Amino acid sequence: MTRQNEEQEKARALRAGLLAWYGRNRRDLPWRRSRDPYAIWVAEIMLQQTRVAVVVERYQQFLGRFPTLVSLALAPEQDVLAMWSGLGYYRRARMLHKAAQFVSANMGGNLPVKAEELRILPGIGVYTAAAVASIAHNEPVAVVDGNVERVLCRFAGWGAGSRKGGGTALRRKVEDLARRFLDRARPGDFNQSMMELGATVCTPRNPQCAACPLMAECKTRGEHKTTRRAAMTSRVAAYALVMRATPRQGRRRGGSTQQLLLVQRPMHTTVMPGMWELPALIHPEVHGSELRMTLRHAIMQVNYYVHIRSVGEEDVEAVTAAGGERRWVALHEAGNMALTGLTRKVLMRARLLASPAVDAIARRRGEAVV
Repeated sequence: MTRQNEEQEKARALRAGLLAWYGRNRRDLPWRRSRDPYAIWVAEIMLQQTRVAVVVERYQQFLGRFPTLVSLALAPEQDVLAMWSGLGYYRRARMLHKAAQFVSANMGGNLPVKAEELRILPGIGVYTAAAVASIAHNEPVAVVDGNVERVLCRFAGWGAGSRKGGGTALRRKVEDLARRFLDRARPGDFNQSMMELGATVCTPRNPQCAACPLMAECKTRGEHKTTRRAAMTSRVAAYALVMRATPRQGRRRGGSTQQLLLVQRPMHTTVMPGMWELPALIHPEVHGSELRMTLRHAIMQVNYYVHIRSVGEEDVEAVTAAGGERRWVALHEAGNMALTGLTRKVLMRARLLASPAVDAIARRRGEAVV
């Protein structure tokens, strides 16, 4: 047997072992129960920079509200943002909505089948296009996300990943290896098996090498050298929680309705335009006697230490910063608005909004956030 034949046989054995491992160990995630390209597309967009446990619940709620691409296209943007609230990175929701509108208007409501065609849609890059095309339509295109890149860099013994200082040349090497390693008979399952391996076994820290189906041929067998992650910065922020009771209107007169004051972020802002939040306090320092709660909220590379102060309606103008449209909203309506993640968190902590039931997938020990 020639060396080339030996290498090909090793690759076939590795692919078979990886797929068998995936069949035994894959997590039962709702988007894996469907071959509907729309449902797979929604899941892949949500999974970008958001934990699986968070996505599981929001994905099911989102598809319950927008079960088809056309229903998403016809929905107002504020409804889409409201269903996205808590997932963060709201540009993803806006681009998903724009792409659905484009497909509905120009493609008869059907997503393109090929990865190359999917890439023309707003918000769909190389990774998402390959994931949808391979999983939904079995197109033999390789997926390379952060998890797959880490697996392949360790497997080949290549130091830092391209996102960690390896550069364009390393990125191309990773993509080439992914294409050559791909199981062309079962590309959708194979791509998911690679992503699953990186998420649950070949984790950034403390990889479980003894459980890895690729261990026999892996050059690293453990953590590989990466550049140090940028340090988180810290900032202090403060917001007013302003409530009032108004007489109940309509048929059920008598009693009162609790209302909350919210502010809409200007549409020209680069971060969360059009989202609704609590009014910002002019001064972030809040005295202990006025403090309603404190909490930490992370956005990208910033840790916000947030102070919440209860403020009476008569004091709002004096203590809160101007800017943005203000609106009094009934509490039972607030939960359906496009709230920022921080605002939703504050209202749930204050027990003013119902906390969603957590239908989370428990992560295995050492599993990475994906």
